[in-house]
Amino acid sequence: MARTIDVPPGAILVDKPAGPTSHDIVAECRRRLGRPKVGHTGTLDPFATGLMVILVGRATRLAPFLSGLDKTYLAGVRFGARSESGDPEGPITPGGEPPDEAALRTALAGMVGESLQQVPALSAVKVDGERLYAITRRGAEVERPTRTVVVERADLVSYDPMSGVAQVEFRCGSGTYVRQLATDLGEALGCGAYCESLRRTEVGQLHVAHAMAPADVAPGCAMDPLGVIGHIPVVHVDPAGAEDVAHGRAVTAGTGDAPGTVAIACDGHLLAMGERADGRVRPRVVLA
Repeated sequence: MARTIDVPPGAILVDKPAGPTSHDIVAECRRRLGRPKVGHTGTLDPFATGLMVILVGRATRLAPFLSGLDKTYLAGVRFGARSESGDPEGPITPGGEPPDEAALRTALAGMVGESLQQVPALSAVKVDGERLYAITRRGAEVERPTRTVVVERADLVSYDPMSGVAQVEFRCGSGTYVRQLATDLGEALGCGAYCESLRRTEVGQLHVAHAMAPADVAPGCAMDPLGVIGHIPVVHVDPAGAEDVAHGRAVTAGTGDAPGTVAIACDGHLLAMGERADGRVRPRVVLA
């Protein structure tokens, strides 16, 4: 087994191409960085492209603070056909006549808010210890789990009723299957639909415009992980405080500051994640 090297904690924004799995991207980044510990904060299906947040070294401990962030996707939705997988993998069967633009806009507006979403039949969710896609592919019948999802926006970017293809921008909470949104949209309109293409453009406040291709990942390219947790308040400490944090000791914080999860930093470097209460910050996840 190849040895895992120790490197400073870091984060890399990667623009995933279509084809490889998220696991493939992590493996490529690990190889290009010299085989340190590498992880990510949210999978993309093989056909999908776009932003993956890659964490390196001890920064992999930050995954729970990032995986629940809202995400933005640009989905190419094809109406007038159905796909068992909800994406180009299929199998694909004919549907009805694509909708007019007014009906499509009305249906999109109806998707905004909180709802129960049934997970796709070809998903990696486990049912009775077995992956749902494996159950589906061997032809067994099973009740698909549901989960509560939130769609903040469902904006029509463009639509060609002749081809039946729309570009839709979704802003949604963590755990939402966008290909299932496309399927549900097609059923609501009575014509069927599936997600023909999918690109993740944002994870929280992070944007794919600042991401690099996997082939460009190299030693030294990772940013300090402080750059990927802008959604969390930061407590800055001096070098003496940094020494305390490195040893898991609490440090003083502003007495008027709200309690809750904070990032602890010194000289622009993330040291730890902690909990602030009663004028003190107690380290919980130490990186330094």
